[in-house]
Amino acid sequence: MLQLQSLSLRRGLKLLFEEVSLQIHPGQKVGLTGANGCGKSSLFALILDRISADAGDCLYPKDWVIAHVAQDTAATKQIAIEFILDGDRELRKIEAALETAQAGDNGLLQADLHTQYETIGGYHARSRAGQLLFGLGFKPGDEQRKMVEFSGGWRMRLNLAKALMCRSDLLLLDEPTNHLDLETVIWLESWLKSYRGTLLMISHDRDFLDSVCDHIASIAGQHITLYRGNYTDFEHIRAQRLANQQAQYLKQQRQRNHIEAYISRFRAQATKARQAQSRLKALQRMEEIAPAHVDSPFHFSLLEAEKTPDTLLRLEQAKAGYGQTCILQQLDMVLHPGDRIGLLGPNGAGKSTLIKVLANTLTISRGERQFSKETRIGYFAQHQLEQLQPEHAPVEHLHQLDPRAREADLRNFLGGFGFSNEMAISPVAPFSGGEKSRLALALLVYQRPNLLLLDEPTNHLDLEMRQALALALQDFSGAMIIVSHDRHLLRSCCDRLLMVHNKTVDEFPLSLDEYPKWLSEQYKQNPSTTARPVKTESAQLVTDNSASAKKARKRRAAEHRKKSQPLRKKIQHTEKQLDRLKQQQFQLEKTLADSEIYSDKNRQQLQQILQQKAEVDEQYATAENDWLIFSEELETYESLM
Repeated sequence: MLQLQSLSLRRGLKLLFEEVSLQIHPGQKVGLTGANGCGKSSLFALILDRISADAGDCLYPKDWVIAHVAQDTAATKQIAIEFILDGDRELRKIEAALETAQAGDNGLLQADLHTQYETIGGYHARSRAGQLLFGLGFKPGDEQRKMVEFSGGWRMRLNLAKALMCRSDLLLLDEPTNHLDLETVIWLESWLKSYRGTLLMISHDRDFLDSVCDHIASIAGQHITLYRGNYTDFEHIRAQRLANQQAQYLKQQRQRNHIEAYISRFRAQATKARQAQSRLKALQRMEEIAPAHVDSPFHFSLLEAEKTPDTLLRLEQAKAGYGQTCILQQLDMVLHPGDRIGLLGPNGAGKSTLIKVLANTLTISRGERQFSKETRIGYFAQHQLEQLQPEHAPVEHLHQLDPRAREADLRNFLGGFGFSNEMAISPVAPFSGGEKSRLALALLVYQRPNLLLLDEPTNHLDLEMRQALALALQDFSGAMIIVSHDRHLLRSCCDRLLMVHNKTVDEFPLSLDEYPKWLSEQYKQNPSTTARPVKTESAQLVTDNSASAKKARKRRAAEHRKKSQPLRKKIQHTEKQLDRLKQQQFQLEKTLADSEIYSDKNRQQLQQILQQKAEVDEQYATAENDWLIFSEELETYESLM
């Protein structure tokens, strides 16, 4: 087992751990969580014997094989699959010994080595390496390419494949999902769940932690506490502890009310019942986990745009690519305020290309792209971090956007993103990747966009900042399109999913929770590729834009509105009923929050209020179910039109 005994560790003058003792048993899968800079990566360095403890011990069996992902890879001429095979050190050791034995014509030693080779699965090693490459998104033929031919992001995937290739006893993974697309994250989840060794993993992806881990090691206050269960279980335990503190409890209640208000607002705007059900569940889960984050240092909201036009952006028969290579074609898309879209699709399908087209940073070779005069785009991509000026402080970056602003106001704004005191006036150069990402988001928010285009915004962000970002996005009144492998963010903020595939963009007809199953079924049907979703008329984005076709669409739309009016009225009536019942619930909960109601003299009144609360809750549940049924009927009707 892995043991920490009375461990104390400092990095420079900062105390990371003090008198820490814990045990991680063989086969356990442990997620390591904590704020940036708390010592997660330092603990990995200690386990790998790269640094020494100030006091205490870090112990594990001497014969344990430890695998980890290297942060840098030289751009050599080594073939990719040979690089992956290097991860199995025992395999390479036996192969080297075989070469020596063959050169020395030692037949007995060769026979013994061949037996060892077969025992460790050496004859299937290349197949295993190929499966890892395929699972991590590499294409057939990539295994024979040289390392120098891959970009930095793909070489990081090769590093991950090399670590997984190792038949390790202990696997250390530091943010393994960074720079992976959602399909690859889902594959990696499945691989890690079947991993037989001990896993210690740093991750800020709550869904990934929930799916893979059976224990959570939380670093806080210079201590490490090991909890049984996944990350959701840990949040519940932490929420209960924080709720015992009155000041935190009041803050928790405000956050609950904030999320409940958003759920009600979303319900009134939903157009698809299946997506609505999935989104409601996601928001209700956010309400449950909110108390675990009431002491987060990050609290900000997206500032309202000065103007928000009815139509922000329109694409008609657009085509885009790089040079002579076409990536996307026949793009028809109209974005309105309130659109909340998540993009799905395999790596390289064109999700980032679509974001660039919408951001007006990539020229289209055909078609039309029209922006309203009042459209203000907030575009976040990883290259935004490179545009930060290393010698300037966060306050100076904001001053360049708003020279007339008072420094006190700017520092107050930056405080919501975790840049307080000295950090607000310190140069950006030594900032971590997470801190630079937070600053890039702060600069984006300050410019009051009405169209948000977010390409992997959660890379490098810790769990607390991801939660704060999800909460802020819920209140955003403009349109947003998000590319992210963080399913919690997509569930919480998006009510429409688009699939980018085979140079086109289509509606994804299922919910995000159904996406892994859908991927699995597509692979079974066609193992060589991920098939695109079956198109329906209601999901078709590519349309005929002739004058006659437009008139026909308008006529059908008018007929459709007339025929569907009774259902829409039922939905509107139910929404009003839900709003009224929600207000009654709020008033009753406010009465029950008064400690005076629990005195002996008010016992009868308390019983009446509790009975009334139960009746209102039951009515609310019935009305909510009716709303979902009516919405489902409307969606079914629309699909037949």
